[in-house]
Amino acid sequence: MDKVVASVQQAIEDIGNGASVAISGFGLAHRFPNSLIFALRDKGVRDLTVVCNSLGAPGEKGQLLVENDQVKKIITSFSIRAGMETEAERRIAEGTLEVELVPQGTLVERCRAGGSGIPAFYTPTGIGTDLEEGKDIRYFNGQPYLLEHAIQVDFAFLSAYRADRAGNVQFRGGSANFNSSFAKAARVAIVEVEEILEIGELAPEHIHLPGIFIDRVVKITDPIDINSLSRSGKRSADSARLYNGKPALTRSGIAKNAANIVRNNSYVNLGVGIPTLVSNFLEGRGVWLHAENGVLGYGGIVTGDAVDPDVFNAGGQFVEAIPGTSFFESVTSFEMARGGHIDTVILGAYEVDAEASVSNWSVTDAKRGGIGGAMDLISGDVELIIVMEHADSKGRTKLPRRCKYPLTGKSCVDWLVTDLAVLHWVDGRFVLEAIAPGFTPDEVKSFGEIDFDVATDLKVMI
Repeated sequence: MDKVVASVQQAIEDIGNGASVAISGFGLAHRFPNSLIFALRDKGVRDLTVVCNSLGAPGEKGQLLVENDQVKKIITSFSIRAGMETEAERRIAEGTLEVELVPQGTLVERCRAGGSGIPAFYTPTGIGTDLEEGKDIRYFNGQPYLLEHAIQVDFAFLSAYRADRAGNVQFRGGSANFNSSFAKAARVAIVEVEEILEIGELAPEHIHLPGIFIDRVVKITDPIDINSLSRSGKRSADSARLYNGKPALTRSGIAKNAANIVRNNSYVNLGVGIPTLVSNFLEGRGVWLHAENGVLGYGGIVTGDAVDPDVFNAGGQFVEAIPGTSFFESVTSFEMARGGHIDTVILGAYEVDAEASVSNWSVTDAKRGGIGGAMDLISGDVELIIVMEHADSKGRTKLPRRCKYPLTGKSCVDWLVTDLAVLHWVDGRFVLEAIAPGFTPDEVKSFGEIDFDVATDLKVMI
């Protein structure tokens, strides 16, 4: 059995108008199957339904298919990203591109189910949010769960390190992520690889996806440009906002105070943005960091010659694989979250309200935005720490009485750490436990709509 095809053009020759295609890749640039995407763009087929975590950055990856007027619908975790204008966003806004937003863990689980002969399943992810709309809710052991239907696609585009002629696949680092679940959901799974081996040259323990799930293997013609993977952040870790003309804590300062809450010898997931800075303050405490792209026990952020293009965190930053680091695909990653194996999740947010509800996924409305993996991460038995600035760039409070953006989770925040305060949810009410230097509790209250008690031993943030 030889599944190797001579060219990417041959690999996709039977993809026609109206096909559904799952396209792997994480974040804006990591391990996208560029060779297959370029070939599909050049083929020019239309009315495609694309399943993906993200379409990537403007002028790249899956965005090319939208820009070439080939896509009618996307099923995705990120239809748009804050501060990034794309053709997909424009078309969604005008109603010419249909979008179905799906939490990241639910997306891979729906694909896994589709490849497993399971038509639907119930999940705790999305309870109490706008994602409940139109879905069946059932109670198990007294808890509500949403019905989600399996996803099956015509084709899957995958990217991997190596494969043999039988289609057995080896991934590197944290790059397995969506590949396995997408392959299983597809009628035809096509993988592009850096190296093709003869059968027997790939050791059994190095086969991460058995060839039974793969139909075609092709050599990568557009290799990874490591420089294209690095995306610099919009804000410096040392930047700070002013309130009443006084500087609050820096973003790094917020992270440091959040790190003080984290328990030693625990498993901690860090979200994108300020949460990634928390890793700078956890050394020597026995904390194992989890990233939903499929990494556990990783080290600090690295640059230059230390960069491995397949070792990165959920924010797409390159990190160090240290002794004890493990890699896995996204289904396993979210099993860790929903199954209650992660102790603490630290996320950024747009808003936290007086009921300890949080919104961190939409910059517009419930129909488009960046839903990501946050809903899945907080659906298990987990301590949730939100880190954010007290006000946005226009001075508007991020602590409203009720969240104005769609909810990520309802009444789920345990700790809120801002550039002005550390607030702890205790017995149905926030308690101010620490305050930024130079500010008073009354000032903190004036910059938000949340009422709170003040701890008798109020501390100063460091």
